[in-house]
Amino acid sequence: MPDERAVSVAQADERLAAVADVLRVLGGAPFDLDAVLQAILRAAARLCQADRGFIYLLDGDVYRHVADVGAPPEVVAFNVAHPIRPGRGTVTGRTVLERGPVHLPDVLADPEYEHHEAQRLGGFRAILGVPMLRRDVVIGVLDFWRTEPRPFSRQQVELVRSFADQAALAVTLAQLQATVERQRSELARYVSPQVAALITSDAGEALLAGHRREITVLFCDLRGFTSFAEDREPTEVVETLNRYLSEMTDAIMDHGGTLVSYMGDGIMAVFGAPIEQADHADRAIAAAREMLDVRLPAFCEWMRESGRGDGFAMGIGLNSGEVMSGQVGSERRMEYTTIGDTTNTASRLEGMTKGSGYPIFIADSTREARLQPEPELVPVGEFEVRGREHPLQVWSLPQPAAVRPS
Repeated sequence: MPDERAVSVAQADERLAAVADVLRVLGGAPFDLDAVLQAILRAAARLCQADRGFIYLLDGDVYRHVADVGAPPEVVAFNVAHPIRPGRGTVTGRTVLERGPVHLPDVLADPEYEHHEAQRLGGFRAILGVPMLRRDVVIGVLDFWRTEPRPFSRQQVELVRSFADQAALAVTLAQLQATVERQRSELARYVSPQVAALITSDAGEALLAGHRREITVLFCDLRGFTSFAEDREPTEVVETLNRYLSEMTDAIMDHGGTLVSYMGDGIMAVFGAPIEQADHADRAIAAAREMLDVRLPAFCEWMRESGRGDGFAMGIGLNSGEVMSGQVGSERRMEYTTIGDTTNTASRLEGMTKGSGYPIFIADSTREARLQPEPELVPVGEFEVRGREHPLQVWSLPQPAAVRPS
């Protein structure tokens, strides 16, 4: 006779090892729900001496087969094709109704059991169902089969309950992860991917609450769009505006900029916030150059091809310096923005390009903040800027960016 104490210790060690294996998969990165559920099924089936194991997850008002171990293809195909509703005719359905373990030592001896085609295909006799509970809601069921009418022990039932708890946790984590990714995708339609990622991260809350940082601010605006919109159909105006904003937004985000806001046909963007970028000035200049040399010509060509006229000119203003940035607004609506003289000056520089012969004005602070000497900038001169005590040295981009008068 084996020593009972030694057997008990060995069984405990095996259970601990199985739980550790599941936790290792559960804590893996990236999180893989399928791998976690498979690990749970393998461990539980082995420890409770089951021939086959299955997991069903709640989907609307039915429970669908999502994982299995030891099951032949025809059984899996049948399960997938026949989702289970709560009811006493199946062990899965009965488990949902009772919200607790359901154990049939021999399904053929149970007068309420009606899942006869599944039993014929699977050849099982003993079956155990254990619910996966979350706040008293059965979000899934673990089923284990034996081909002989041999009952599961009380200890084995409790063991499966512990694995059901782990499965419920895994499903909850997967659903939370999916929710975060969906929210991040939705946010990225309105703010930059960087801001969207920050909003949904642990570190983002403190950073978006407010901080000071050296950045470059970009303002741009179409010339003549208001008059264009006055005698056009609303659908045409919106389509044209969306085409323009899409082109310019892509240029900004492709260079790591953060889109702050659309203001009609105007855009405000920043480089170096909320994600710090040492080369914020270089990125802003590169984005502005692409907007003028690549994106605007492509947009104007689309205008001509669609019979909407020759297109538009645009103005851009760039300025670098320290700003305060963070989320501002009310409980009902928040937006990320930057505040301070640096932002105001960039906006005024954009406005000053009108009638100047230059499509872009770049503040000397931006030129000084560059890490790379290219592209060579063209000096425009010193200008009085409203709100500033001293004149501001202004630069522009060389040809071909400066060829189209604004």
